[in-house]
Amino acid sequence: MIFSLDPSGTGPLHERIAGIVRRGIASGELAPRERLPTAKDLAAALDVNANTVLRAYRQLRDEGLVELRRGRGATITATAVDRSRLLEAIDLLVAEARRLGMSTDEVHRLVTERA
Repeated sequence: MIFSLDPSGTGPLHERIAGIVRRGIASGELAPRERLPTAKDLAAALDVNANTVLRAYRQLRDEGLVELRRGRGATITATAVDRSRLLEAIDLLVAEARRLGMSTDEVHRLVTERA
């Protein structure tokens, strides 16, 4: 997969980088157990600081999409595709709730009732 940032994009760089990886997982361009570029290599390719890439990788780790191991780098988790689809569904839910003017508490209550 080729990683590139849209120069006209908005939002924090680490979130934009994490978004690239999420889209790669969702589209199938990035497969489970596939290694991502090292933070240093990706930072050089994107012309950003390596700490920015590491922050994106940590965010993806916290979402369960990436596994980080010292000396082995970042790897797409085996369950990343399923989690990626769920996160996309949650993003759609949140966007729709905002459009309807619902509070976070209302959305939480509705989700809890359905769970």
